[in-house]
Amino acid sequence: MQKEKQILIIDFGSQYTKVIGRTVGELGVLSAIIAPDKVKDYLENTTPKAIILSGSNHSVTDDNAPQFPVEILKKKVPILGICYGLHLIADYFGGQLVSFMADKEYGPAQIFLKEENTLFKDIASPQNVWASHGDSVETAPEGFSIIATSDTGTIEAIAHRTKRIWGIQFHPEVTQTNHGKQLLSNFIFDIANCEKDFQARDIIEEIRKETAAKVGDGKVITGLSGGVDSTTLAAILAPTFGNNLLAVCIDTGSFRENELAEITETANTIGVNFKIVDAKDVFQKEIGDCTDAEEKRKRFKKAYKQVFENEITLFGADFIAQGTLATDIIESGATGKAKLIKSHHNVGLEWSVPEVKPFQNLFKYEVRALAKEIGLPEAIAQRQPFPGPGLFVRIVGVPSTPKHLAIVRWADHQVTEILKKHGIYTDISQLIVALMGTMTVGIKGDDRVYKPSIVVRAVKTVDFMTLKGIYFSEEIAFEIIETVTKHPEIVRVWFDSTPKPPATTEME
Repeated sequence: MQKEKQILIIDFGSQYTKVIGRTVGELGVLSAIIAPDKVKDYLENTTPKAIILSGSNHSVTDDNAPQFPVEILKKKVPILGICYGLHLIADYFGGQLVSFMADKEYGPAQIFLKEENTLFKDIASPQNVWASHGDSVETAPEGFSIIATSDTGTIEAIAHRTKRIWGIQFHPEVTQTNHGKQLLSNFIFDIANCEKDFQARDIIEEIRKETAAKVGDGKVITGLSGGVDSTTLAAILAPTFGNNLLAVCIDTGSFRENELAEITETANTIGVNFKIVDAKDVFQKEIGDCTDAEEKRKRFKKAYKQVFENEITLFGADFIAQGTLATDIIESGATGKAKLIKSHHNVGLEWSVPEVKPFQNLFKYEVRALAKEIGLPEAIAQRQPFPGPGLFVRIVGVPSTPKHLAIVRWADHQVTEILKKHGIYTDISQLIVALMGTMTVGIKGDDRVYKPSIVVRAVKTVDFMTLKGIYFSEEIAFEIIETVTKHPEIVRVWFDSTPKPPATTEME
């Protein structure tokens, strides 16, 4: 039986809602994330120790915008509103909001503490934070103190001591807020008196028990791409299901160099039934000459389902297990009222058999912790993510033909080997090497050529919801350029260090 969650997070549609859950989990506390329309039913049988109201893509004054869940006040537990959560609190208790261009904040901001408050314990003033909002609180509600402002006087945090309600304008859950985790720790432990109850081994046992309870004596099929998510899921389920579990690797024709051999070795390492399905022609035919990023992902998703359904039939599977992560669900717009960022091939499919998604509330760092807990090799536990559609989405602006796939595969291998040689590959959260279809003029030998370019993007992140770009040294950048442009079809190399937001991790 699952432990009762100490923290209730109400999801109003922010891209960062599950990052709040991730950060709470990092602090060692279990949380539940539910939609606003489920709050009343949830609280009828449960009393959390604290409640957090998330941000949102809405403005409080929008038609059909989520409203303040009044049921939470009956529990008389501490409440923390983040961004839109602050706006809901201010509006409900009689404060005034404003939506002027001068009050909009997107990106880094600085706050100044106005008075001592437990929420900001051990946090100095001023502090660098991360903001993303169009509305602001112009006048705090009666009884609420203003405990932090920006340098322009914008209200950044309010508190009501007797009601034990706090609201903050910025996002403490993202790593760009310097002491955001400390703030959440203050709220969880000093204000709400929670106790640590989150352990990797507990999650593993919970996954095994819950999956076994759903599947019973049935057969389970799962995908094995060689990445940390699919590998960890297969490794967790293998001891429970034995021969009733089949891990399938679909060769889409979009893997990197030597990747199929590495996946086979991985399957042998974790001791799972394993099968490679050659489906290159299926995917090439389906994706064809498509160059639109979202359409390409949708076509890949269609082909993936077609091939996997055939394998379900051949194996006689009763269930399919997917290594879908919280970030996949968020970017697909499949959680709360979050907006679609990009489609993921493992989200939103209707299978002929029931689907189980044991990792759907976990983030990459948590899956890596599970991998470490069950003893997977470091090369697997710390393996960089690679998109489900593979190199298909690393070809931008031109069709993903076998020729273009071969070019970007070669370039990816060259760049990876250079970064490994210089000892910095393991410091990179994800490396993206993509073929850009925009033609530019160059010189090969003494001849004028008109060829595409390669873009190299290396990023650093904790949860892939936000990230920063990595800048290479002049020596490394020059070696990459000199090596990659030796290919007869590549005329330039570009480096992309744009953070997320505004960019996403991948080009497509």
